[in-house]
Amino acid sequence: MSNISIIIPILNEAETIVYLLKHLLKNSSKENLAEIIVVDGGSTDNSQKLVTQFTNSNLNKPSIKLILSAKGRAKQMNTGAKFATGNILYFLHADSFPPKHFDQLIINEIKQGHLAGCFRLQFNNKHWWLQLASWFTQFNRRICRGGDQSQFITTSLFNDIGGYDENYIIYEDNILINELYKRKQFSVINKKLITSARRYQQHGIWKLQYHFWIIYLKKWLGASANELHEYYRKYVS
Repeated sequence: MSNISIIIPILNEAETIVYLLKHLLKNSSKENLAEIIVVDGGSTDNSQKLVTQFTNSNLNKPSIKLILSAKGRAKQMNTGAKFATGNILYFLHADSFPPKHFDQLIINEIKQGHLAGCFRLQFNNKHWWLQLASWFTQFNRRICRGGDQSQFITTSLFNDIGGYDENYIIYEDNILINELYKRKQFSVINKKLITSARRYQQHGIWKLQYHFWIIYLKKWLGASANELHEYYRKYVS
């Protein structure tokens, strides 16, 4: 029997985390979920308190666990995976909301032999560039991928790869995705996951997109994990 462990890395996500947990429970079947694991990297807002309160009020399956971790999405997601009991891992950003019956859609995909993949993405913003970028995510091409689209993967394949590379403070999603494409183990479920455009709104759409392109180019030219992080800290963070 297939069951899914949802792993959500957070850092100061008080604004969205309870809404996301409610969304996940409403749009899935409890029989398909092993647990939901929220991995906090040191929040200084009310994130931990809100998760604990929601967990205490949710007495039915699936269980919701709050785990503390060192800061960094790769570290947080690997920590969550160590505590997971499901044979499928589903890594999800705190501001990304998967479609109705996402759990069964993932299980169906894996039963067809596709051991890893994501959903197509839809930004919650009507700007033409973000709409166009969203449209491209329906295609199963490496250039169309990103962490905001979420990531499902069988636990055995995740362990075989060695999890997320914790050397990467940013770009960690892409490192794992690259490995999956090398193994020809990636599929795209043609259902829309809605994700926040808040970073684009905060920094400016064209400014942020430019810096993301530069980071991709730097990695393609051989930049190290530290070099990518330094660029991100200087121009984005």
